[in-house]
Amino acid sequence: ALRQEMAASESEQQRPPLVMVVDDSVTVRKVTTRLLERNGMNVLTAKDGVDAIAQLQEHRPDILLLDIEMPRMDGFEVATLVRHDERLGNLPIIMITSRTGEKHRERALGIGVNQYLGKPYQETELLEAIQSLVGQHE
Repeated sequence: ALRQEMAASESEQQRPPLVMVVDDSVTVRKVTTRLLERNGMNVLTAKDGVDAIAQLQEHRPDILLLDIEMPRMDGFEVATLVRHDERLGNLPIIMITSRTGEKHRERALGIGVNQYLGKPYQETELLEAIQSLVGQHE
């Protein structure tokens, strides 16, 4: 049985990771989408938290890239909703924000965000964070 499971997980890894980018800035969404697609990932984008939650009803991305400051529903609220959702509870979340204060970082990690990156992010740092988290939640 183990051999079959190995084969199944190998074929799953062939599938490019699906990343959801949630940011109210069109520029950030474009730049991040381009970076991820260039690195062989598929990308969904949402313009704010409300949009993201709506899309998460239909799609199950492998990882969520989340801005904090957005109209209608901020990143903390999105992360909290995801963590309390049975279907999405273990979805890896990377918060990318210009709010680099310790208070925000602690709040994010308290909610259960996996990684907290400052803006502007380093491309290699973001890609490494995605790789390490997408590999984990099998």
